[in-house]
Amino acid sequence: MALQPVLIAGAWRHSKNPVGSFSAVNPTTKTPLPEQYPVSGLEDIELALQAGQGAVAELRSADSPAALVQFLDGFAKQIEARTDVLVETAVLETALPAEPRLRSVELPRTTNQLRQAAVAVRDGSWRRATIDTGSNIRSMYGPLGGPVVVLGPNNFPFAFNSVAGGDFAAAIAAGNPVIAKANPGHPGTTRILAEAAFAAVQASGLPLGMVQLIYHTPPEVGLNLVSEARIGATAFTGSKTAGLALKAAADKAGKPIYLEMSSVNPVFILPGAIRERGAAIAGELYASCSLGAGQFCTKPGIVILQQDENSEEFVTAVQSHFEQNAPGTLLNQAGPTGIAEAIATLQEHGAEIVTGGYEVAEPRFAFANTLLQVLGGRFLAHPHELQTEAFGPVSLLVIAKDITQMAEVAAQLEGNLTGTIYSHSQDADDTAYAQIEPVLRGKVGRLLNDKMPTGVAVVPAMNHGGPFPATGHPGFTAVGIPASLLRFAALHGYDNVRHHRLPPELQDKNPNGRMWRFIDGSWTQEDAGK
Repeated sequence: MALQPVLIAGAWRHSKNPVGSFSAVNPTTKTPLPEQYPVSGLEDIELALQAGQGAVAELRSADSPAALVQFLDGFAKQIEARTDVLVETAVLETALPAEPRLRSVELPRTTNQLRQAAVAVRDGSWRRATIDTGSNIRSMYGPLGGPVVVLGPNNFPFAFNSVAGGDFAAAIAAGNPVIAKANPGHPGTTRILAEAAFAAVQASGLPLGMVQLIYHTPPEVGLNLVSEARIGATAFTGSKTAGLALKAAADKAGKPIYLEMSSVNPVFILPGAIRERGAAIAGELYASCSLGAGQFCTKPGIVILQQDENSEEFVTAVQSHFEQNAPGTLLNQAGPTGIAEAIATLQEHGAEIVTGGYEVAEPRFAFANTLLQVLGGRFLAHPHELQTEAFGPVSLLVIAKDITQMAEVAAQLEGNLTGTIYSHSQDADDTAYAQIEPVLRGKVGRLLNDKMPTGVAVVPAMNHGGPFPATGHPGFTAVGIPASLLRFAALHGYDNVRHHRLPPELQDKNPNGRMWRFIDGSWTQEDAGK
């Protein structure tokens, strides 16, 4: 069977000397889908790098803000025109439900991100233009000078897709071409999105090398790509093992790489909250752990409680939810294996299975809803091992002897995307909260109160980041425009450059009348010199 073409240098073409091939697998039947995709070697990478550099050069002389806006808005419309085939293909490749997950939630989120990116480009304030009229020194954020490599995950085939998701939108909005590597779990979905993107590129007048797509590479080729001198940066979402290997290669070459990796998203449930509404919280915990078959990066993987009779009732209630509901279908064949390995590590270091703990014997990829528990003292003896992430419907309960030990557990946490504290609706838990929150605050990117962390709203204030190993750098977010654009931007300074040679954003006149600029120590929308 013929291999599906790659998108390189403005054309859909056969992969040049592929080093292998693969097909996606239907998770509900464990059977391969018919389309075959190439595994690209160094020759495809070289062609893509050349085309990406060519696009960078073309963008320097183009009216890129207007073209970028046209592309981002046009791409959103192209995606919407392909809704039916995108949803149908993503269901086959991921087993995620068409409704409401894919059609009514994730696809609109994806087009919304693109349109938010267009608004940011049109407005221009994200560039943080800074003007000091006395010294005639001016600066702003602009493109990196090389294409951005985007490596997307398997659990969000639209919203985090390498050729349509948040990283892609941010890189494009910052003015960079993108070399996208599809996740091998949903190559067909990614191909359709790339077709939509390329149609939007052609309509916008952007360089044809602005968007390129390869499907897969051997590990060593991927390491070469992220460390290539000609790229601007890399964005990766995936496993900690792969992320650290890519980071080592990129760091050695001095190339920026932005990672989203492992996170257990601790949830602290204080005694007053359990007394007041323990049954409701137990239901919320199960719903959050089981959402998407537990394959969300913000799934609550560790829950910390104080040991007493109320928490014992809470554990029983959570156990009941885990046992009474069927587990969802996992994304691929690696899911059950990875979960089993993580559970084995947790058990080896003192965790006990409350319920579940086995792969489901069905003609689909699935693992039983699994709840484990461990005493707080045991957790403190093996904090690293007991924070092993199980990417599926699994959560570990840590039963602490008192609030002081709950705070000690918080102090041993590694970096996470989120951290949550449930407390009494009045003031019964205020003292305990004040003891735990300052410790937890430094361990997480997003601190929540009284809600589970699985929802990631696409709003400007969102921080979808956190300390290592949740991400590679705590100062950046993968969700939330315009902040997410800064990962793919360089600070461009201009010292005593003649006024007519400055970019429009740094000239005295505000280029659009609404762009916020930092002029002589104050944020303003006025022209400079007024």
